[in-house]
Amino acid sequence: MDTMSIATMSVGMSNQKVAQDMGTSVLKMAMGSAESTADMLNSVMAEQHAAQPYLGSNFDIIA
Repeated sequence: MDTMSIATMSVGMSNQKVAQDMGTSVLKMAMGSAESTADMLNSVMAEQHAAQPYLGSNFDIIA
């Protein structure tokens, strides 16, 4: 192997690592966003249930 091919492989591996790290960061941000959305939805649902506790406890099925 000559020096240029080693340098080319090194640059390629470095670029691949950067792309992988960026993908991991994006996934972490997406997970954080989904978690905060779920928390917000849970709090809204709890507030509405506290305001009207009689709703949602029973339902009728008509066949």
